[in-house]
Amino acid sequence: MFSTARLLFALALSPLLVSAAPADFAIQPEVEQTRLSTTSDGLDWRKSGWADPRLGGGQMLDFTLPDLGEPINVIISGLSDPFVLTHEGLHRYAKSIGFSEECLGMHMGNLHEADLGDGDGRKVEQFLARQHYFPIWGTCWESVRGGNHFRAWRQNGTEANSGAWFLAASKEKYVGEHHLIDDDGYNKGRDFIVERAAAGGRWKNRWWKADVEWKEGLLEPGSEGVNHGIEQDGRVAILTVRRL
Repeated sequence: MFSTARLLFALALSPLLVSAAPADFAIQPEVEQTRLSTTSDGLDWRKSGWADPRLGGGQMLDFTLPDLGEPINVIISGLSDPFVLTHEGLHRYAKSIGFSEECLGMHMGNLHEADLGDGDGRKVEQFLARQHYFPIWGTCWESVRGGNHFRAWRQNGTEANSGAWFLAASKEKYVGEHHLIDDDGYNKGRDFIVERAAAGGRWKNRWWKADVEWKEGLLEPGSEGVNHGIEQDGRVAILTVRRL
């Protein structure tokens, strides 16, 4: 009699246990998707045009040396002109704001890596642009005299395919000082790009102008972990480049 009552009680309770399981399971994918698609301030990167690398295990310092890096201080948003988001387009856009490829196509210096938290892990710089002082061999003069330059990586991995370009900009000293970063050179290099981008420019038959938004909290202000021990203010410029 006792065993029969226990059996009937278990049979009556089992539908409640079974029906609860699918509800818990259905919630989990939605939570994971939200985690991967939002920036640290809650913005959906599909709408903002870029993803905070830290959410995917990355960082806003590149890898210059094993324990030191240079600040990634400019982001060209994935909401920009689609052509600018291509490799060819970035090269042409760089020319419109006073940069070009390296002198005679020869690379000088170390190849830097960056982890943009997009699922690709650390990737080698995809473009190094130097200030273009004058039409012929202008970047060769930058290699001697010093000036502004930037490295670029594209955020296009499987975990955060925003298409945004992440730039590490700085201003360096002349060759006699071994191309060391100028005093306040990280802030100066960033600001040089922002001023040119906001003013607008052209390359051949294409004109562009950028909207600028400033972000704090992506980079820690100061010099901790920063190459050469040079302080920077922690501000990151978000550029949305529009075709005119």
